[in-house]
Amino acid sequence: MYKDNTIGVVVPAYNEEGYVGGVIDTMPGFVDRVYVVDDGSTDGTWREIREHAASYNAENPPEAPEFDECIVPIQHEENRGVGGAIKTGYLQALEDGIDVAAVMGGDGQMDPEVLAKFVDPVVDGVADYAKGNRFMRSDDLEAMPRFRLVGNSVLSLLTKIASGYWKIADPQNGYTVISREALERIDVEGMYEYYGYCNDLLVKLNAENLRVADVAHSAESVYDEEDWKSHIEYDEYIPKVSAMLLRNFLWRLNRKYLVRDFHPLAFFYYFGAGVSALSLAGIAASLRKRREETGSWLLSLFLGVSLLLFAMVFDMQENRDREVRVDDERDGVAAADDAFATADGEEADARPERLAAAGDD
Repeated sequence: MYKDNTIGVVVPAYNEEGYVGGVIDTMPGFVDRVYVVDDGSTDGTWREIREHAASYNAENPPEAPEFDECIVPIQHEENRGVGGAIKTGYLQALEDGIDVAAVMGGDGQMDPEVLAKFVDPVVDGVADYAKGNRFMRSDDLEAMPRFRLVGNSVLSLLTKIASGYWKIADPQNGYTVISREALERIDVEGMYEYYGYCNDLLVKLNAENLRVADVAHSAESVYDEEDWKSHIEYDEYIPKVSAMLLRNFLWRLNRKYLVRDFHPLAFFYYFGAGVSALSLAGIAASLRKRREETGSWLLSLFLGVSLLLFAMVFDMQENRDREVRVDDERDGVAAADDAFATADGEEADARPERLAAAGDD
């Protein structure tokens, strides 16, 4: 238990022999339930999970009386992707009535000693979902390899546009915590199962107007490890995730700003995109046929891009109160752009007390 909340941790593991056992052994004592999901591994991962689970359960009886054991091994017969493994863990956490569910990789990259700082914004009512951010501090940026920094920055920009969380960065960071209420409101069954699950989840959270906290999370300990490894194949990953983000962006616009309620930013997005596409086609045709209408098409393109930028500003303003930043080196929790208030005035008035409480822990 942690602050009267039951805490669950989902540990996805694919070919993590030699790593996942250490993750199990170092799980913080306040964690009530750990769902270690072997995602169709071809090495000794499943054996290692079962051995360490048995040892941990024998020595660490769960604090919550409703659970008979802490570590719950789960095996996928076939590999479904890290998102699929996390989906399985989330569904089991919902079935068990877990209040807060975290995700920690089975490769040992995520420091279990800092789990509490990810859980705090959620249990304190500051956010519905908390995630790590390796971009918040300049020292952490220097620790990240350049090619990963560039790729992550591009995906961060695409995710900002798709999700509507314009102040949230480093969407690929897998160290996350989510409340039970948030899990119940999003479509867990429909979660993206490939590596872009974290980007997909942000879009789903925004469609439900849920609050997201960025938690300062050092990257240095990850990238200094000589045996650090990644299962991601970037030549396949980037195109697939980019296509998924485009689909999710259109889904979010339709669901949030057309179906549930009307907002003019949807019109500006669609009209701006249409004008821009038509203008680019006109410019290409004029250059190919050496016509003189290029100037008018350029003016039309300027109009289309302006409409898109205007829509982005609208979108940013609409979602700014759903973004929170947490930096434990700067006195706890601070809301992005000093904005935490929701449409409910009573919740807005409660912000100072919540932030003070989070800072004191």
